[in-house]
Amino acid sequence: MIKEVTGDILLTNAAAIAHGVAPNDHFDSGLALSLRERQPDLYKDFRHHCKVHSPKTGSAWFWKGEGQQVVNLFTQAPSSGHGGHPGKAHLNDVNHALKELAKIAKAENLESIALPRLATGVGGLDWQDVEPLVKTHLGELGIPIFVYTTFVKGVAAKE
Repeated sequence: MIKEVTGDILLTNAAAIAHGVAPNDHFDSGLALSLRERQPDLYKDFRHHCKVHSPKTGSAWFWKGEGQQVVNLFTQAPSSGHGGHPGKAHLNDVNHALKELAKIAKAENLESIALPRLATGVGGLDWQDVEPLVKTHLGELGIPIFVYTTFVKGVAAKE
């Protein structure tokens, strides 16, 4: 079941938050920045993961922290230089990353997932192009999928 909601994704009751990032992302804007501020170990572990595994776009990395689970979806191209900003997202990479998210959800027995309008902010894609991929890969999981369509800081969504 996919349900669009309005509110602050950081206040979700979902078992995991999924979000789009780039390999070696700095987590310096949007949801990634909020997650970094809330869970500093996430960013530290992410940097280590990228250094050791050199993840490719279209893959995903699952992180379990104190009371929080995050699926980092590599939907964006890495920055072109040291300290640069991530590149734009590509639908093919989003498609593969969502396949990986579905695999992770099954392997980890996630009971629900919250995600923003994936790859439409910094990633630069149009939600009309991304939404069908979300429905294709996550709609058949048989768990609640909460898509945060509108951010309202400090307001819990009606999940």
